[in-house]
Amino acid sequence: MNRFKPEPEGSIPQDAIALKVDGRLMDLSAFTGGKDVTFIKTSTEEGLEILRHSTSHLMAQAVKEIFPEAKLGIGPATAEGFYYDFDLPRPLTQEDLIAIEEKMKEIASRDQPFQREEIKREEALELFQRLNEDFKVELLQELPEETVSLYRVGEFVDLCRGPHAPSTGYLKHFKLLSVAGAYWRGDEKRPMLQRIYGTAFPTKEGLEQYLHLLEEAQRRDHRRLGKELEIFSIEDISGAGLVIWHPKGAILRRIIEDFDVQEHLRRGYNLVTSPHIAKSDLYRVSGHTEFYRENMYFFTIDEQEFVLKPMNCPYHVLIYRSKTRSYKDLPLRFFEMGTVYRYERSGVLHGLLRVRGFTQDDAHIFCRPDQLLDELVGVLDLVIFMLETFGFKEFDVRLSTQPEKFIGSQENWDRATAALKEALERKDIPFRVDPGEGVFYGPKIDTKLKDALGRTWQGPTVQVDFNFPEKFNLTYMGEDGKEHQPVMIHRAILGSLERFIGALIEHYAGDFPLWLAPQQAVVIPIASRHQEYSQEVRDLLRAQGIRAEVDSRSEKMNAKIRDAETQKIPFILIVGDREVESRSVSVRRRKKGDLGDMPLSQLIEKMVEEIQKKAIEPLD
Repeated sequence: MNRFKPEPEGSIPQDAIALKVDGRLMDLSAFTGGKDVTFIKTSTEEGLEILRHSTSHLMAQAVKEIFPEAKLGIGPATAEGFYYDFDLPRPLTQEDLIAIEEKMKEIASRDQPFQREEIKREEALELFQRLNEDFKVELLQELPEETVSLYRVGEFVDLCRGPHAPSTGYLKHFKLLSVAGAYWRGDEKRPMLQRIYGTAFPTKEGLEQYLHLLEEAQRRDHRRLGKELEIFSIEDISGAGLVIWHPKGAILRRIIEDFDVQEHLRRGYNLVTSPHIAKSDLYRVSGHTEFYRENMYFFTIDEQEFVLKPMNCPYHVLIYRSKTRSYKDLPLRFFEMGTVYRYERSGVLHGLLRVRGFTQDDAHIFCRPDQLLDELVGVLDLVIFMLETFGFKEFDVRLSTQPEKFIGSQENWDRATAALKEALERKDIPFRVDPGEGVFYGPKIDTKLKDALGRTWQGPTVQVDFNFPEKFNLTYMGEDGKEHQPVMIHRAILGSLERFIGALIEHYAGDFPLWLAPQQAVVIPIASRHQEYSQEVRDLLRAQGIRAEVDSRSEKMNAKIRDAETQKIPFILIVGDREVESRSVSVRRRKKGDLGDMPLSQLIEKMVEEIQKKAIEPLD
């Protein structure tokens, strides 16, 4: 039973965890009655965040009881749960996490209240200095407020704005998940702390459902599958965040690139290619060195400063202005599979999803103002077509608006934002506004694609830019014989190929549809005398563009079948005396099992049809 009892009895909903008065979140203990109060329930997003943040404090208390010498960092709630950073005397083990979780349960059973205190900042500094909490002292020294809030639970005290659950007894359904290193405040020059991740839910069912989802996500982890399926690797000796594509990964990437390029050519894009380096002057004019410098790599050649290309757009601008353009030439659509390089801190690098070198299916459209809306609608058509072809049916679309730091006039920003909004409405695409999340030169449409587990991944982006054409003095000769300024659309459909392939691997759990599978068929001879016919089958498949191999190892047939299934090869074709005689193959198909004998010509016809249709599920 929870320690906190509302007064008068029953006036607070049973699943309330906090309240809101005049838009300000407060602890339930601040409730004094009245009607102008909104109770925050654990079933809401705000309530779940408070529950999880309170659980992070519960975890910090447990860590301090087990490791009194531990020093506290920060412990926020996250979209998936919570974490807390600690400076500890030794690395934590899985056994430590189990012990911490058990201690959390014990503290929760004590049903101790979260007690809020407001004290002078100087008093708080003295308190945390006495407690040897160096990181809390640092945070306090940077706070401008004269008064700060603390929360006490028994002997445990932490610096926090709150609010929190009324007591530890509210915190019942939680799980510690992992521990990882994290630099204090994300700075590689600062101490490395240990970050414990966990999650919490209002109900046991919610926690169990999440843990099941997490288990499934781990089964689909693209880093593990990338190694097992021999798709890619990232090696310390060559550099963190730099992807090495193995043969199967290179084939997968080439399939995606070829389809992407052909679809762009079909829609009137012009293929271009630009260098991997440039003088920094180019990116100074574009504004990147001012707004993006910390993410760029600089070096010197012949006493001149150069950069590894962080963006393709300035080069496409140079192509546009290489000759005089007429209104009849527009729109001009320049498309490039452009490799770029951006500095990411080592702590945020994550497989294919966060890297330092990646390739974008990048394009820039130069058009007249009267063509802008139609071009945006065309881009959105391409976005939907491409994502649905790859099997992503659900999207979360956001209109990201003007950030705090930007270039250009307010009038142009308003025009650009209005055009993006109208294009989304014309396509009847639901969206929400994401204030302040546009890039420095223009607003954008951000598309998050949803995978088989309902998780979201960064996908296509579309930006309208009136500023680059002005900065680079781009013009076209209008019908009136005068010079006019074009509008520029920046857009990437698949975005980073590395990230997109990471998402694909997890979406399909490495079990790709036939048209995407790096190896589409393996031919397994039962005995050595069937080797010649197996090679003939392979060659006939290859002649039709089907990616096939022969497993000629001296392993037993069942072992070869198991290996092919582990590699998630769509078709396993077994060849023995009967198949040689009848010019057929015995077919095993992923997701369908044993299909029996089939004439080779019939099998090839079915496979070619499925590949050409780019079917997501096997055809009948």
